Amino acid sequence: MSSQRHIRIGIDIGGTFTDLQILDERTGALHSLKTPTTPEDPSTGLMAGIEAAAARYGFALADIRLLLHGTTIATNAVLERRLARGVLLTTAGFEDVLEIGRHTRRDIYGLKQKVEPPLVPRDRRLGVAERLRGDGSVETALGEAAIGSVLERLHALEPEAIAICLLNAHVDPVHEQRLSEHVRAAFPDLPLSLSSEVSPEIREYERSSTTVLNALLMPVVGRYIGRLRQRLAERAPGARLLLVQSNGGVCSPEMAARQPVRLLLSGPSGGALATLRAAEALGRPNLVGGDMGGTSYDICVVQGGQVTLMTQGEIDGLPVRLPMIEIRTIGSGGGSLAAVDAGGRLTVGPRSAGSTPGPVCYRRGGTEPAVTDANIVLGRLDGRFFLGGAMALDTEGAREAIADRVARPLGLGAEEAAEGMLTVVNNALASAARLSLFEKGLDPRDFSLLSFGGAGGLHAIPVAEELGIGEVIFPADASTFSAFGILHSNIVHDVARSRVMPALAESLPRIAESCAALREQGDAMLEADGVPAEQRRFALSADLRYRGQAFELVVPWAALGDGATPDETALAALLAEFHRTHERRFSYCNPDAPVELVALRLTATGILPRAEAVRRPGLGADRQPEARRIFLGGCWQEAAVHQREQITGPVEGPALIEEEYTTAFIAPGWRCAPGPDGTLIARRLEA
Repeated sequence: MSSQRHIRIGIDIGGTFTDLQILDERTGALHSLKTPTTPEDPSTGLMAGIEAAAARYGFALADIRLLLHGTTIATNAVLERRLARGVLLTTAGFEDVLEIGRHTRRDIYGLKQKVEPPLVPRDRRLGVAERLRGDGSVETALGEAAIGSVLERLHALEPEAIAICLLNAHVDPVHEQRLSEHVRAAFPDLPLSLSSEVSPEIREYERSSTTVLNALLMPVVGRYIGRLRQRLAERAPGARLLLVQSNGGVCSPEMAARQPVRLLLSGPSGGALATLRAAEALGRPNLVGGDMGGTSYDICVVQGGQVTLMTQGEIDGLPVRLPMIEIRTIGSGGGSLAAVDAGGRLTVGPRSAGSTPGPVCYRRGGTEPAVTDANIVLGRLDGRFFLGGAMALDTEGAREAIADRVARPLGLGAEEAAEGMLTVVNNALASAARLSLFEKGLDPRDFSLLSFGGAGGLHAIPVAEELGIGEVIFPADASTFSAFGILHSNIVHDVARSRVMPALAESLPRIAESCAALREQGDAMLEADGVPAEQRRFALSADLRYRGQAFELVVPWAALGDGATPDETALAALLAEFHRTHERRFSYCNPDAPVELVALRLTATGILPRAEAVRRPGLGADRQPEARRIFLGGCWQEAAVHQREQITGPVEGPALIEEEYTTAFIAPGWRCAPGPDGTLIARRLEA
């Protein structure tokens, strides 16, 4: 790669806007840019954003060295069920695992449980005559007759993708590998997903679900990556493309195409990375990160300077057994649509106007009022300065839509109805954040709220008041803050080996063998990514449980991070940490009870070079806005309006703080002042 290339770009594609952070590694200049998302093909909007950034900030597309890309392409495909026609090959007798699932009630008080149909219907789930025991020994060998029968049935089904998930393949993949060789020979052009490669862990349902999701996403994500790489080759030759995974790291396009299921939380994880980085920079180990964009509100919690990395999550009720940052998402954003139902109840979201047509005030044909329409009707947005003046908003059109769709059915004025819309959405945001904290036994009063995303600043302080949080932090470039997190991410691979064994000295030889195999696998993956040996980092952890428990705790095995061989001292330290973790999580532990080791995990990280960044002011930094009337608390009030770059001292509410791509609302009873690292920090005034 040419040393002349000096531009690094982080991109976060949301449902409404595509956000970019552009770093010139020679000068350290850091810029931000927003451009409308193109849902029909997100790569179109991405390339438009890159070209607009090049024209605005004076670099050539050939100068781009690194393109770090967070995407919702996999998430949206699952939510909208735009998936390939797939076939599942599994051990005979286990064809219905996907349909049986887990016998848990999501709504314990609901009389009618919502049951989604399985991703692969029964007639496309084929049993294979073979079986491995739990220790990896062969009970029923995989014969040529069984393989031939499966291939014959596969031809008749005309699949677009194939998933193979055989019983106990996480212990020994020999049958999956042999079957896959024959399937690839018969269907060389079809995407093929093996559970022993995607999720080699115990629990048949979760492993099957993950493998099937991966197979069905391969054509969708593969086509997108292919289009994007072609466009980059034509316009930005030499730029290295890396995609953000659910674990917060990035991976190569080849890895993303093979295992697209790892991209399911690609977009939101950028915001979590940025929140973690802010916690370190600001010296605030307890942060609630709230990312409010046009379509959704994503919440992540940093506790004690760390985010929670789950070994299993879910998407639209479908389990995914892969490491991912713990993020809660609800359908509340600037584009969330308001409606009055048949019972006279005002609802806001989860339906969204998206980028096309967008809120009514965008003048793109939208007819249903959205949260952004409410904010402009209440005077909290300047319609002349939206997106730095790039888009003029239609205040009267928004008012008419709210009056027609919300105010009249409720018997209210347009302003009262708009204020009601904000009350509903703010309560929804606070409820989601409260749940993220309460389920961990955490008190919101011990946390600060970090607000980002294009719509976040207008709602942050009301949400904090609802939660009882006394400090709200507005980071620099808040509207593109997730892209900032993506800009500074590293290559990360998570690999695991699932072997249930007693956590005793007698198991150390097997543990050492698994650790060595994981280290070798992680090294090979980073080698394939071109990461020099001195920039590789490895961290080991273990899934542990008391014998008889049905769940595990992931415990870091710090003593083995440098590749040391596990011994009795290291094992004792691991068990002591497990008991402490169990005590913290569940308020009890039993050091005398036998402990089982269920899985070993390795995180292999390739450190990408970093450059110091200095933010450059956006459009309108020298603008001199005046006071503006806003509707607040049932009446119109005067509110001071400030340009963010010009703030040098405290600002007391009611006030609005504007910048190119977002606006922050400072409520009465709050004072906001400049903080470290370019932040603005608002605190509740003492009564």
